[in-house]
Amino acid sequence: MAAKRGTKTSMKNMEKELLCPVCQEMYKQPLVLPCTHNVCQACAREVLGQQGYIGHGGDPSSEPTSPASTPSTRSPRLSRRTLPKPDRLDRLLKSGFGTYPGRKRGALHPQVIMFPCPACQGDVELGERGLAGLFRNLTLERVVERYRQSVSVGGAILCQLCKPPQLEATKGCTECRATFCNECFKLFHPWGTQKAQHEPTLPTLSFRPKGLMCPDHKEEVTHYCKTCQRLVCQLCRVRRTHSGHKITPVVSAYQALKDKLTKSLTYILGNQDTVQTQICELEETVRHTEVSGQQAKEEVSQLVRGLGAVLEEKRASLLQAIEECQQERLARLSAQIQEHRSLLDGSGLVGYAQEVLKETDQPCFVQAAKQLHNRIARATEALQTFRPAASSSFRHCQLDVGREMKLLTELNFLRVPEAPVIDTQRTFAYDQIFLCWRLPPHSPPAWHYTIEFRRTDVPAQPGPTRWQRREEVRGTSALLENPDTGSVYVLRVRGCNKAGYGEYSEDVHLHTPPAPVLHFFLDGRWGTSRERLAISKDQRAVRSVPGLPLLLAAERLLTGCHLSVDVVLGDVAVTQGRSYWACAVDPASYLVKVGVGLESKLQESFQGAPDVISPRYDPDSGHDSGAEDATVEASPPFAFLTIGMGKILLGAGASANAGLTGRDGPAASCTVPLPPRLGICLDYERGRVSFLDAVSFRGLLECPLDCSGPVCPAFCFIGGGAVQLQEPVGTKPERKVTIGGFAKLD
Repeated sequence: MAAKRGTKTSMKNMEKELLCPVCQEMYKQPLVLPCTHNVCQACAREVLGQQGYIGHGGDPSSEPTSPASTPSTRSPRLSRRTLPKPDRLDRLLKSGFGTYPGRKRGALHPQVIMFPCPACQGDVELGERGLAGLFRNLTLERVVERYRQSVSVGGAILCQLCKPPQLEATKGCTECRATFCNECFKLFHPWGTQKAQHEPTLPTLSFRPKGLMCPDHKEEVTHYCKTCQRLVCQLCRVRRTHSGHKITPVVSAYQALKDKLTKSLTYILGNQDTVQTQICELEETVRHTEVSGQQAKEEVSQLVRGLGAVLEEKRASLLQAIEECQQERLARLSAQIQEHRSLLDGSGLVGYAQEVLKETDQPCFVQAAKQLHNRIARATEALQTFRPAASSSFRHCQLDVGREMKLLTELNFLRVPEAPVIDTQRTFAYDQIFLCWRLPPHSPPAWHYTIEFRRTDVPAQPGPTRWQRREEVRGTSALLENPDTGSVYVLRVRGCNKAGYGEYSEDVHLHTPPAPVLHFFLDGRWGTSRERLAISKDQRAVRSVPGLPLLLAAERLLTGCHLSVDVVLGDVAVTQGRSYWACAVDPASYLVKVGVGLESKLQESFQGAPDVISPRYDPDSGHDSGAEDATVEASPPFAFLTIGMGKILLGAGASANAGLTGRDGPAASCTVPLPPRLGICLDYERGRVSFLDAVSFRGLLECPLDCSGPVCPAFCFIGGGAVQLQEPVGTKPERKVTIGGFAKLD
């Protein structure tokens, strides 16, 4: 009983998964769109009609043709109706008549029907046939039917052929696609007719075809095209549209997808506690978000009020300045008015002057008229050169608030820098770790950065993970000095500005070399073929130019051609400890040997060697990755890795060391792709040399070496080729130099 209640609850909870995004009701004959979303067939027709694709409702053969809609016989409970004939309509729709507006008959480039998916809000291309080229989602129909039965237990299914009042249906017919009561079933399936062979089923609300049919050829689908991600039938499989595609039987696709879905569902069901914990964490985050949002609102309101207070204070100050200027001007104009009024006839000044002119006593007149004359002269001059004592304009008090308005318009929240993106193409570890990053295009600028790094190959300590930190790093690159050898470092970066620290970048893992890095330069001062070797000015790159000897040897290709061997050594020799260095070999090199050897043996072998040697012969008479007899009793004086035409030749027994297996088993010789950089690790005390992929530090080959004397890095060229030593990190890692079309390393 409890199990039934649990099943009902589960079915009830998934109701939202069974609703059509258009009509928001249970799916009815759902179609699978190319975007993998579903929509009812009737809803899809309605949407296409709204888009102007009149008459393109899909393939009529996929519509239900039940006796309830197109009866072929008469029921005593149903009035007589005429049987429609859809043959002509089928031909019209299949030929493209009236499929969409603007289509011309026989058009070379028919219009492609676009369907606006209501689920993903994207325009989905349905092709030329529209809905007729879509599959019905029969599985979803079955789920909807089971859901209806689970939520409406006891609900009667009525006969579709009865005239009201309808009787309860007792049988269903998949062929007729209708439900019948006992009487209607007998009438529609009379004895002696083909319909009498129809097998009755339980009554149901929806009828589906027995199998999924191809909408193009009306045949059962048997295969799945992985390239198109579409079910196909046998006829679809042989069409040119699927030529070269990866097609698998539908059984294999079913099993693979079922296993994936089962695995994912098992993982989800097995981590219900984790899901519940994350839900609680999200709910707590929601509460914190509400509180933080309210605090942010209050802070913004307070800041805006502060801006308003500053503006109000500034407004009062500016108005006070205008008021003072206005009062000063009014006082000056008032004085000028009074002065001009004194010049009017009958005014005090004019009357006083007239009375003074009546004085006849000359000394007394001079004494009184002197001051009066000055006043009259000034008044006369003011009258002749009249000008208001003050301007009525206040243009000098106008405010230019353009800059302030722009600032206020651009007033926005402070944004922290977005998570930086670490440039993995320019980030690498060698003698030091060089880390390079950049901010996303629309990220706010960062004042400085913080770099955090730690080793991942050390035992975990109790408590939180401890990171080492570099604060206030300027620029978008940094050097981390003195890393531990043979370790794995994880690094991350985040930016900081006035708003605070941004998010961390994604972690990047870097392998450091297994031994201290050996720095050396190429020494071309000795050897028999120095004229064919071009060494760069910085002595870290070398290119072999075969020139005329190779052209002359081409005439003897069929009669045992011999090519010269060009050798260049490093200018340092190792006498103790462990050393590591890396180099890049041009993939277009004909034949290059990279390795080490005893300095005395190298000079003895190559300085006195013949000028020509067969390329199939081992020139160092020591260990070579392409040699057939890899087992020798004494350690060889040389150890080389053979590279040619973008491949590395690993000799017998080397496949197992590299974790590879050839066709003939681990003991057979094989080739592997040439990595961007090769690493050589020399253990002088153990007398061992390891060749590695310097990017992933995957081992390629390990072999013995005679370390009874100084050991030098060596490079041999047969034919054209180029080698570039890896630059130390501290010497401008971004600089690139091209030698003969071969770019140097970062």
